[in-house]
Amino acid sequence: MKKWMVGGVAGWMAVHAAVGAGWPVDLEAEARAAMAKGAAWLAAQQQANGHWALVDSPALTGLSMWALQQTDPAAYRPAIDRALVFLLTSVQEDGSIWRQPAAQRKGGGLANYNTAVCMSALHALNRPELVPVVQNARTYLSKMQYLDPSAYRGGMGYDADQGRPYADLSNSYMAYEAMRLTQEVEDLRAAGEPKADLDWAAAQEFLSQIQNLKAVNTNYWISESVDDRGGFAYTPGAGPSTTNAEGKVALRSYGSMTYAGLLSLIYAQVDAQDVRVQAAKDWAGRHWSLEENPGMGQEGLYYFFNVLAKTLAAAGDETLTLPDGRTVAWREEVARKLIALQQPEGFWVNENNRWWEADPTLVTAYTLLALSAAMP
Repeated sequence: MKKWMVGGVAGWMAVHAAVGAGWPVDLEAEARAAMAKGAAWLAAQQQANGHWALVDSPALTGLSMWALQQTDPAAYRPAIDRALVFLLTSVQEDGSIWRQPAAQRKGGGLANYNTAVCMSALHALNRPELVPVVQNARTYLSKMQYLDPSAYRGGMGYDADQGRPYADLSNSYMAYEAMRLTQEVEDLRAAGEPKADLDWAAAQEFLSQIQNLKAVNTNYWISESVDDRGGFAYTPGAGPSTTNAEGKVALRSYGSMTYAGLLSLIYAQVDAQDVRVQAAKDWAGRHWSLEENPGMGQEGLYYFFNVLAKTLAAAGDETLTLPDGRTVAWREEVARKLIALQQPEGFWVNENNRWWEADPTLVTAYTLLALSAAMP
């Protein structure tokens, strides 16, 4: 058994390395049935040209294709192939994967976001012919990391072509994830061809700017609240915040960003015993809940489920012992929660539309990927 401290006053979080741990047979059958029903619904929503949801946001198609691949690649090969053709028509000359939006919007074409999600989804297909596409996307994304001196150094924004410095944790974690999940294609480059990667030391610098942890963050926006300690905020100097009695504005930690921060630390290969990792686990243990996105209520709930499942799977945490002594088999709890939230028609949806979560296509893709990550 391996233990992580959950704060001096909060107690301990114990993580049991349960080799070969499985689920009750009935739960696994229920989860697979829920995934099959959800995938069938999702496949039926695909448009004739292969895309899902918004045609000028190929990441939404990438997420749906990825979800079908993780659920049953053989059964959904035709839908996956149609999505693949659409995504390949979204590839730009510089290797990025995005489309010019029909209407002007903040963030432009969201090139970084779309490229990161799509290259991860394409790589998940495990098709040799897609290696050059993924390699070119890696080359593009590696150049989009913000490296000028500022609080944004090491991070990523929606689109680098905005004429102003900017980075946030959501885009950054997706880029970090994409680069780690696809890193094996670098070994397949031709002799002498430059390899592409991020500046991972700079990535750690960025993460320090948004973790509410005095050991690494000395900025004015750090929250001094014990409730926020160790968690992550959205972007340096902005985002969900609180104002204390003296009028100081401090950035709040919340669930989806704290798991995104923890996963980013894992991708940046920060040691599991590092104070940054320990503090993030501390916050997660003190705020464990599947009823809400902690700190944000129902906003971004399914994004939260998705990143929580991926993070705990990547960390190797099989069971958690919370500060109150309760032991959580997180894979089972996540599965039971998501099964209970499924609509009779097979999809999932959030009544709160923050971050597009009233779109059942996006939310169903998030959920299928979360269930896939939670499967034993």
